[in-house]
Amino acid sequence: MDRVVRAIDRQWTTVVPLLAAVVLAISWVTHPTGPMSIVLAVALAGAVLSAVQHAEVVAHRVGDPFGALILAIAVTVIEVGLIVMLMTSGGDEAASLARDTVFAAVMITCNGIFGLALLVGALRRRVAVFNAEGTGAALATVATLATLSLVLPTFTTSKPGPEFSGSQLTFAAVASLLLYALFVMVQTVRHRDDFLPVESAESDAEHVERPSARTAARSVVLLLVALIGVVGLAKLVSPSIEHGVAAAGLPRSAVGVVIALLVLLPETLAAVRAARRDRVQTSLNLALGSAMASIGLTIPAIALASIWISGPLTLGLGATQMVLLALTVVVGVLTVVPGRATLLQGGVHLVLFAGFVFLAVSP
Repeated sequence: MDRVVRAIDRQWTTVVPLLAAVVLAISWVTHPTGPMSIVLAVALAGAVLSAVQHAEVVAHRVGDPFGALILAIAVTVIEVGLIVMLMTSGGDEAASLARDTVFAAVMITCNGIFGLALLVGALRRRVAVFNAEGTGAALATVATLATLSLVLPTFTTSKPGPEFSGSQLTFAAVASLLLYALFVMVQTVRHRDDFLPVESAESDAEHVERPSARTAARSVVLLLVALIGVVGLAKLVSPSIEHGVAAAGLPRSAVGVVIALLVLLPETLAAVRAARRDRVQTSLNLALGSAMASIGLTIPAIALASIWISGPLTLGLGATQMVLLALTVVVGVLTVVPGRATLLQGGVHLVLFAGFVFLAVSP
């Protein structure tokens, strides 16, 4: 039975990226509209799911914490591609798209995925256990990156409005990239043990055979194909997303929330699966690693793209968003310090996530 399941899984993860690439090639020439947008959306969703599925195969081959790192980078590549594509076609109306998407990614990962992982882990073993040292270091890095890139632009005076000047944006981009690179080095080399799951007798018994080098290489190729499909299809689907948000009477900032939810949904599933296998640390690595990569890689990419993208670039958060970010950091610290969490901590983070979504659609 297991062989049949693996065969089916292998078939769809092989076919879907190739189909997405074909749909992209045809649509790029024909520019479909109307009902065909549904086909594009289905192909986009399939490409996202298959991309993260292949990233998981590669991650399983290389092991923790490299696996979480690969998933985070794969998701961030998708996110950056979506943001840049939408900004190039949105003009001045897309000035705050990068801010909205990055902030949404931070709130989804640090509250939604984080809380869900703790909730699932606590339901499974009454208390979710993880390494406080590694998780605390990751949370501190996320808080620093978010403050440098999303909070400070609201208070700088070199340029009117919540924007960075050219030199300030360059500093934020370089600082974000260096800090993210430093964290990756600490996570994967110098203090790798701080980011490994806290094993239990039950989790040790749940050993899954590592994929072969050939299978991992195949997944790398299909992962690249899927990512190309995601970025291209997102460009074609973006008008439908924007029209749908406008038709629903939602604020334009909701577009960023939709993008972040779409991109992070597969990673959410991966985090839940890890928590169900009693590997809560892996789930938290996925959550905080994605938040970190979302800021540490997106801001430099947007700074580089601003060279040829004309128009303003709004990065500073509003008062409501800063309150949510500050509360997320404070609650996150109180959750991480003991190295163990109950249903209550998971519920608190999920309530913060629900509050973010509600205020995003009803500011």
